[in-house]
Order: sequence, then C-alpha cells, then structure tokens
Amino acid sequence: MNGSYRPGTPCWIDLMVPDQQAAIDFYAGLFGWSGEIGPPETGGYSVCHYKEQPVAGIMKAMNPDGSTPDPMPPAVWTTYLAVHDVHEVVRAAAAAGGSTIMDPTEVMDLGRMAVLADPTGAVYGIWQAGAFPGAGIVNEDNTLTWNELATSDPQRAAAYYSTILPITPAASEMPGAEGYTELKVNDRAVGGMMSLDQHPKGTPPHWLTYFRVADADATQAACERAGGSVMAPAFDMPVGRMAVLADPQGAVFAVIKPSGAPEQPDPM
Repeated sequence: MNGSYRPGTPCWIDLMVPDQQAAIDFYAGLFGWSGEIGPPETGGYSVCHYKEQPVAGIMKAMNPDGSTPDPMPPAVWTTYLAVHDVHEVVRAAAAAGGSTIMDPTEVMDLGRMAVLADPTGAVYGIWQAGAFPGAGIVNEDNTLTWNELATSDPQRAAAYYSTILPITPAASEMPGAEGYTELKVNDRAVGGMMSLDQHPKGTPPHWLTYFRVADADATQAACERAGGSVMAPAFDMPVGRMAVLADPQGAVFAVIKPSGAPEQPDPM
C-alpha cells in the first residue's frame, strides 16, 4: 500500500489479549510476522511487521490507567475503517443509532482513533491517518485480505454503515453466494456482510478478520500444533478454501486460500 486508504475501507487490525508476548509468538510462528512489545509511552503496543511492512497490532488488555481488567475481556481482533474525520464519524454514528466504546483519541503524530459499536452491537474501530496510514501490505499471503461483518440485522447494519461512511452495500453476484452482501467503496468491494443466521446459535454480532494463506489446510494444522483451535474446519466456498480458527487465547480469525492461488509450502 502506498498512501492513504479511502474512507470506509478497512485499513488496520489489532488484537487485544491477556498475554501479549504469547500472542506475538503465536502469530510470528503461524504467519512469519516479526514483533516485540512496544515502549511504555505507547502502552506496550506492538506493531507486527511482514516483509518489513506493518501488518497488524497486538496489545495487552488493560484499563486506561494501566491496571489489569477484572473481569478480563475476551481476546478479539478489531477491524478499523479509514475515515477523514474521527470526530465527525463519531457524531454521525451516534445519530444513526451506534454507540461509542472509546472516545476519539490522539495517537501521537500517527493519527486519531475511536472504537464504536454499530446498532446491532458489532464493535469496530475508525482510524484517521496522520503519519501512519495503516497496513503496509494487504492481499498477500500471511496478511489481511478481507473483513466481514456478521450481524443480527443486515438491513439495519447496511443503513448504518452507508449513512456514516461512503460505503455502498450491494448484493453479491458471485455464484453460490446468495444472501451475501458486499460492502463497496468507490465501486470496489472492500468487505462483506452476512446474517448471523448462518452462525452457531448465541454468536454475537462481530467483525471477522481474514488472512490470506498459501494453504488453508496446512495453516489450520499449524494453528492446532501451536495450541490454537478450529472453529470451522477448512472448506471450499465460491472464492476459495477457508477455515475459521482461534488462537490459544481464544481470538477468532479466518484464513483463506483464494481460488487460483498457487500451491506453496506449509507455513510452519
């Protein structure tokens, strides 16, 4: 990636976990990332790199005052959508029925962020770029390739996101993807949306992070060897072969080998 992401486009992901170093080690082994716990002035936030480019953040779960949360929140990957003005989007989100989880915050000279929840309860972040635009590599093996909203009310969610951001929901025209909605920015699909009806009962609304991989089955096996678990075993779908996994601390993510991608060696 060169330059800024268009508003409405997923531009960054980060993970909040109880054991930051264990998470860094797990994803380094699974995807070949490099990372280390950051300095105190950033709360120890780790920016993980791949091919010398930033690809994801990993942070330790803590309260704003630095204390340990009690109870500890679940480990989770957060999707960040690019925006021109964080404050403007926060106001628009509130007017459209959303809520603010974390108020707009300056992140040194890197940019501004906030964490919100849509009207159905799915949590996501927004990022107004300063010196840091977001992920430096996407859509390559071992990097972010898709972000997908699972919601209890697709119509309400579609109206919400299209109101607060230049996102256009459109029914997917892919064979076998009936009922799936593409989220488009400037007529380009940048994410997807589906109903929670297709998930296990009790699954809350959420954004799911997808990583592209050379071999979904091999990555699934590598995840299990490293102490992770399988939420949905590797299966074929219209655009490739994917699996839904969880790291050893319970954070859920998906991996996908797109259709037509060449075979490559086992990632571990």
